[in-house]
Amino acid sequence: MTEHIILLHGLWMRGFSMLALRARLLRAGYAVHGFEYASVVEPPPRTLARLRRRIAALTASRASADVHLVGHSLGGMLALQCAREAGGTLPPGRIVCLGTPLTGSAAARAFAGRPFGQFLFGYSAAELVDGVSAWRGGREVGVIAGSLSHGLGAHLAHFEDENDGTVAVAETRLPGISDHCVVAASHTGLLFSAEAAEQTVAFLRDGRFEKH
Repeated sequence: MTEHIILLHGLWMRGFSMLALRARLLRAGYAVHGFEYASVVEPPPRTLARLRRRIAALTASRASADVHLVGHSLGGMLALQCAREAGGTLPPGRIVCLGTPLTGSAAARAFAGRPFGQFLFGYSAAELVDGVSAWRGGREVGVIAGSLSHGLGAHLAHFEDENDGTVAVAETRLPGISDHCVVAASHTGLLFSAEAAEQTVAFLRDGRFEKH
């Protein structure tokens, strides 16, 4: 049975930002696909509709194929929102979020409070500032957080606890998720981290992360 992965990039990013992670997932035996969306100017309903069509296209000729969603930062929120709204109509699969501020981002709130801050986030502002509700969807969700505090967000948010320079580890913990782990990587570094890729594969395979 073919197992597909759709990669969902974060705010202000493009699909090529996930090429290193994509290469590692390909070596692990998955069929990996990118998904481009305009995180600031594209209305979320349009993005979600396109994502559902992309998922449906992957399984059109193989009804038994699994389709996993792996999202970095805002992309993780998009994955959860897609699965939540689609309910049981999506094919089987799991979700991995990397550095996703599921309970809302202090750095985003700091940006939003500055002149023109709202324009920086566009349609993504509400999710990044407020976060998402507790997970009660049918898919298993694993979250990988980073612990290297390298990034502009650390200066704006004034983190006191463990963080990846943009998102605090505490902001990645959401009631209802299946598993959570922390790796030594910055927010952007999660996309290049061999450990983050290995943990992603472990969760997609087993529904849990490897404990060290």
